[in-house]
Amino acid sequence: MSGPRVYRQHRYVPPPGATEILLVRHGESEPADPERPFELVDGHGDPPLDAVGREQADRLADRLTGERISAIYVTSLRRTVETAAPLAHRTGLEPRVERDLREVYLGEWEGGLFRIKAAEHHPAYLQAMEEQRWDAIPGAEPASEFADRVWAGINRVVAAHPDERVVVIAHGGVIGQVLADATGARPFAFIGADNASISHVVIHDGRITLRRYNDTTHLEPHFSVAAPPPI
Repeated sequence: MSGPRVYRQHRYVPPPGATEILLVRHGESEPADPERPFELVDGHGDPPLDAVGREQADRLADRLTGERISAIYVTSLRRTVETAAPLAHRTGLEPRVERDLREVYLGEWEGGLFRIKAAEHHPAYLQAMEEQRWDAIPGAEPASEFADRVWAGINRVVAAHPDERVVVIAHGGVIGQVLADATGARPFAFIGADNASISHVVIHDGRITLRRYNDTTHLEPHFSVAAPPPI
């Protein structure tokens, strides 16, 4: 005679047709220098990675090589392209550019000035953090416009990759926008993602499930944990 029926716990499985996105913040970029503003691309500051960021990119590739990855996405800004390069080399995947996932536009504070104003606790920076909106910064992108373009980019990625896992190497503000919307959190609840960290979302039929946030196990203990501005 058989015993009573039992019900085991099971690991999460994405629903059929879902897209898994590994959201990666780019590696650390060059420091801002008041005497040498970053070059601009379409108005956005475009610094390269520094030596720390290049090592972070290598460690990211160590972590993700061998995972089931169908595509790698980057933005139009070079710090994401350089972060993707080691992983692209090891996997043979050619990164695809999704321009709408570039960082929030910071108006008069582009070119590295945002970092300087943040370090100085400029009143407009403090207002932006208090009110949780980028457009407290002079000339910055309105919050609704930023959210709309980020989701336009994410939705294109999702439409192209049902039942697949992709890596999207983007920016702190973009990751913060996606995860705040996914969870219904306050707007800036997730803007603190570390450089080269991995966050993991599953998107299906317009619904988003957050599986992981700010995974840095591939970086520790080689990099100290800091709290830089999200840009």
